[in-house]
Amino acid sequence: MRIHEIRPGLWRWTTFQTEWRQDVGSVAYEGDDALVLIDPLLEADDALDDLLGRVGKQPVVLVTVFWHTRSADVVARRHGARVLAPAGGKAAVRRRAPTMEPFRPGDPLPGGVEAFPTARASEVVYWVPGHRALVPGDVLLGAEGGGVRMCPRSWLPASRTLDELAASLRPLLDLQASRVLVSHGEPVLRGGHAALRRALG
Repeated sequence: MRIHEIRPGLWRWTTFQTEWRQDVGSVAYEGDDALVLIDPLLEADDALDDLLGRVGKQPVVLVTVFWHTRSADVVARRHGARVLAPAGGKAAVRRRAPTMEPFRPGDPLPGGVEAFPTARASEVVYWVPGHRALVPGDVLLGAEGGGVRMCPRSWLPASRTLDELAASLRPLLDLQASRVLVSHGEPVLRGGHAALRRALG
């Protein structure tokens, strides 16, 4: 596991996920009051200890969607981290991270991170204002050839459509994001707003 610095105070790394059978992305962000880890997946020989030593701030884990609880409980046990996740998926997250604290979009979060709702009640997209970075879980994926795309229809609840997903994500366009740090696929490191606009139609 190698942590790449996107810009000072913002990092991303990928780790092979055995169940998914491909690399998945995780994000770290140095806020004023915490080292915020979004959907962290760690290897046994992870570099998190080194990053924590350099930053010198208490880690906090933010989960986008219950499928991405990943190594949250490990970070909680090893480093005393709080684990926060959307209230819509709290039962599923608590099975994987018993100390999870639920929140709702609009609630204040560590590091000044903001959570935006999606058409999946159990999933949010995080906004890191200081870096103009969006961090989605499963609703937005990296697209072939660059950019982003919405998740497949089969990933949505039976009662939801892709049009409803797009409508739920359109408020993100108001943020004028520079970066979209997806979990699945290649991140968008510049031109994030244009890439998101193309994805949402």
